Amino acid sequence: MNLNLRNAIVHNVSGNTQDELRDTIVDAIQNGEEKMLPGLGVLFEIIWNNSNEEDRKEMLDALESGLK
Repeated sequence: MNLNLRNAIVHNVSGNTQDELRDTIVDAIQNGEEKMLPGLGVLFEIIWNNSNEEDRKEMLDALESGLK
């Protein structure tokens, strides 16, 4: 992924409230457009990098469960 794209995505949501972040995520998922996937990926990267091992395990459990 182009670093400029990552920075642009972070810049676009920096300072957003939790409600605004939720709306961004829900809108991207409901919209289902392929062009939204990089943004969701960047947001997931931020979540992953700011999570402890227990939270990461919980995310992986949810992911594994969702893929079954």
